[in-house]
Formats: sequence, structure tokens, C-alpha cells
Amino acid sequence: MIQRFWRIGRSLCSVGVLIGTLFFAASLTPSLVPRSFLLQGVLSGCSFAAGYAIGVFLRWLWFYMGLPPFSARTERLTTWSAALFGGAVVASFLWTASEWQNSIRVPMGLDPVETARPLEVGLIAAAVFFAILMVARLFTLVHATSSRRMKRFIPPRIANVLAVLLAGLVFWSVVDGVLFRFGLRAADTSFRQLDALMQSEFSPPGAAFKTGSAASLIGWDDLGRMGRRFVASGPGAADIAAVSGRAAREPIRVYVGLNSAPTHAARARLALAELIRVGAFERSVLVLVTPTGTGWIDPAAMDPLEYLHDGDVASVAVQYSYLTSWLALLIEPGYGADATRALFTAVYRHWSDLPQDERPRLYLHGLSLGALNSDLSVDLFDIVGEPFQGALWSGPPFSTPTWNAAVADRQPGSPAWLPRFRDGSVMRFTNQQNHLDDGFAPWGPLRIVFLQYASDPVTFFEPTAVYREPAWMRGARAPDVSDALRWTPVVTQLQLALDMALATTTPTGFGHVYAHEDYIDAWISLTEPQGWDGNDIARLKAHFADRPRPPDAD
Repeated sequence: MIQRFWRIGRSLCSVGVLIGTLFFAASLTPSLVPRSFLLQGVLSGCSFAAGYAIGVFLRWLWFYMGLPPFSARTERLTTWSAALFGGAVVASFLWTASEWQNSIRVPMGLDPVETARPLEVGLIAAAVFFAILMVARLFTLVHATSSRRMKRFIPPRIANVLAVLLAGLVFWSVVDGVLFRFGLRAADTSFRQLDALMQSEFSPPGAAFKTGSAASLIGWDDLGRMGRRFVASGPGAADIAAVSGRAAREPIRVYVGLNSAPTHAARARLALAELIRVGAFERSVLVLVTPTGTGWIDPAAMDPLEYLHDGDVASVAVQYSYLTSWLALLIEPGYGADATRALFTAVYRHWSDLPQDERPRLYLHGLSLGALNSDLSVDLFDIVGEPFQGALWSGPPFSTPTWNAAVADRQPGSPAWLPRFRDGSVMRFTNQQNHLDDGFAPWGPLRIVFLQYASDPVTFFEPTAVYREPAWMRGARAPDVSDALRWTPVVTQLQLALDMALATTTPTGFGHVYAHEDYIDAWISLTEPQGWDGNDIARLKAHFADRPRPPDAD
């Protein structure tokens, strides 16, 4: 066994080892989200493999172009130099790794780590790299075998190209046709079963105006797990009055689950009918909420709004998936937008037909994938003659069209992590510190607020980071981003991809976990609730400050 590993080690490309070692070292630097030693080892192994692949390609390219081969002496010198230089770099970076991780952890209020556990990281990285290497060599074996057989009948260069295509097809068939599809079926089944679970802490409501009650057009069982939670867990009139000191109404929450109707259009019509039944259009504020992939709605977003308006709020949401947001985005990217567009169209038509002085103010809201789909649900040109009042989109994914356009067209000198868009009369950005009143022109009739944290990789993942430094890394850093973060080709892309998977593991107020207090400032700027002075707002924030992190964050 030792001899086998020794032979594998001797067969490695020295250029690949050198570049892989540099990538390994760069992977130890901080990104947006803290990493455990286990995930750091996986990331470092993938980074080493990526660097090694680049080195192998450069070596192949050298010989393909007909350049002179290296002598045996040069090969040995290169190998030893790469080993010595790479070892020194790795040792230096491992020595500093814990300090780099603490540069992320400490600003987030996490306990600092005393060691980066370099031995464990190195062993895990080696295991990951050799696993990837074996897969790559299996690919090479399939290619070589196919090419050798085809050369009997066709020219060698054509055989090589066809062999690459054949090997790629074989591997893609295994991954997509077996592993990927089996995983999707398992995920879909498990999420459907989870969604169907009845939770003992929630029971069908008795009040007729509640969705899921005996008088409701939507059955309690059809709401799904997330729908039942949304309908049953909001604050009541007594809860709101206890904080505000004023009389309050019971908020209205309408939710339509996937099982409530067979199509997007049917679910949208059902939602509208339920809104009319419960008198939602008689409230002062109506919010169209787009859930995350699983159908979850963040209570940190909706609870504060109901407090701010003394319960005189109606909200409605339609479920479009059982899957977590990243799976829903991968598998059915247009499905959520279609569902949200159907809901917006149905509600907006009814709302716009009402007399202006007899209808509620209409707002949109979405978190994460919900923000993306909410943005895609409306074409501003279609409503410019009769605009709704505004939208609050939090943690928008990096592919959100309106967010991308505004960041690209931001005022010169404003950072990409907190852009200023034109005069601020239509669109503003904010984060943990309230920046919504920073010298902007007065709000216009339509208000759009993006709530985003600079440490949120869902928002600041950059597909081009593989070859280009993201704009948000240039210039001054945000308070919740490490000053030690640096861009490295390829490696930064891998770091950000891992950060996305870990985005909801941060403390509240960082990463992709948005705090009640920050929603309060955003809703105040958007909806201008009456009767709240500075002391009242501070008391409301204190009320939410000690709330535990909401469950099932997506």
C-alpha cells in the first residue's frame, strides 16, 4: 500500500504540485463565513486539485506547442524547488490560518479559535485531492481506451477528440442520470414528507378570519408545514398592544400551499378569494410575500411590520416548492417566478380596480430566493401608471435583475456592498447600520429597499470571481468583512461557493441570517408607520433583540 502511494506521488506533475500548493495555501485565507477544520480541509483539497489540474494543463500545452522538453536534471530541480517553496508557503499560511479565521469570527461575536488544526486540515485535504485524482485518472483511462480502439478506423486526432467526448458523456451520464437524479428523487420525497408533517404545537385556528379555519377556503392540512407555521405563529392583537401601548387589531395572514390547488393560476385565484373573504383589502397595508424554496417565511421580516402598524396588516403568500432554495433554484429556476407572477397579477388587478381612497397600500417582500422571484414577478413598465407603494427585498441572490442593474449603475465612489443608486428617490440599500436616510432626495411614489449584509455570500457570490476580482472586494471593506480577505483566481470562487452552503450558519445579523432590528428600520422607511418616536422604536428593537433564531431558516 505504501509503495502504491509512493508510485502515485512520483507520478505527479511537479508544475501541478507547485500551483496546487499555492492554491492550497490561498484557500486558508478568510472569505465571508467562518469555516470548521473539516470544511476547511475539503475546501483546501478541492483548491489543491484545481491548481494541480491547471499545472497539468500548462505542461500538456507546453509539449503540444512543440517546445523543448525539460531535461531530467531540470525536472528534478523543479520538483525539489516546488517541494521546498511550497512547503515553506504552506507552513507560513497554516501558522496564520487561525488568525485569519478569527478575523471573521470576532466581528460576528463568535469565540476565537486557538488553532486551525493544521494536521487534520492537511490529512482531509490530501484525502479529498487523491479522491479527485482517482476520478480524473479513471476519466483518462476511459479516454485512452476509447481513443486506442477508434484509431484503428479513423485518424488519430479525430479519435482523440471523439474519445474525450465519449468519456465526458459516460461520466455525465453517471453523474446526471444516476447520482443526480437519484439524489433529486430522494430530496423531493423527503421534503414532501417533511412538509406533510403535522406539528403538535399548532392546531387549526378557531377564528373565522384565519386561513385554515373551518370557514376558510383553504384546508388546514393543505397549508403544508411552513404554511401552518406562518398562519399560526404571528403576534396577536394583545401581543402588539402590550408593546405599543395602543389598541391593536389581529393581523391577517393568508397562505396557499402547494396541495391547495393544482396550478399556479388556481392557487393565485384561491389566494385572492381568501383575501377578499377575510377583508384583507380593508386593511391599511397589504404585503405580497414570496417564500423561500421550502415555503418558509422569515418571522423576523413580518412580525415587526405587524407591530409597527398596530396589527392593521394583511399578508399573503403562495408556496411554489418543497425544496430548499438552492435546490429549487437549480432544478426549477423559473417555477417560483411563475407562481409569484400569477399571484401578483391576480391581486394587483383587483387592487388597482378599487378606489384609491378605499384600498390598502400594497408592498412586495421576499428573502433570498423569495427576493429573486418577487423581483421577477413584476415588470415595472406594466405598473408605472398605477404603481404599488414599494418592495423590501432582503438577502437578494446575486442573480436578482433589479439588484444587479442598480449595483452596476451605482454612484461613483459608493461601494458595491452599499451602493447609492442615483438620488435615492426610488431605490435605497441598507445593512446592519441604517443607511436609508443618508442624504437622499425625498422618496417618490414607489419605494424599493434592498436589505443586505456584506458578509452574505448568497448576495455577493460572484460567478466571474474565477478570473476577476469582484467589485465588492475593492476599496474599503464593510465592517462585517475581514480586512484580510484577498482575491485569488479560482480559489476565491471555491471559497464563495462553500460560503453559500454555510450562509445560514452565522449568528443573527450576519451572513444570510437577517435580524428583526434591521427589518424594523427598513419597514419604517418604506411604510412610515404613525405614532412611533425614537423611544418607541428602541423599545420595539429591544423586544426583538433577545428573540431566538427563527427555525427552518432557508
